[in-house]
Amino acid sequence: MKSIKQLALAISTAAMVLSLGACAGMSAQDRNTAVGAGVGAVAGAVLTGGSTAGTVGGAAVGGVIGNQVKK
Repeated sequence: MKSIKQLALAISTAAMVLSLGACAGMSAQDRNTAVGAGVGAVAGAVLTGGSTAGTVGGAAVGGVIGNQVKK
């Protein structure tokens, strides 16, 4: 069961990294928000053992932090 969670996390991380290629037309602040949300989601999932609340909470906090960087 643990290996399935690790595989899901690896696939999610790879999808997030590949989707960042869509950020070409974004402003720097939009890009920072998207990256912050992605990193926060992964961190939240890892820290809470894959719970949905941890993932969503991490994405929200990461997005806010990313939005405020270099404002």
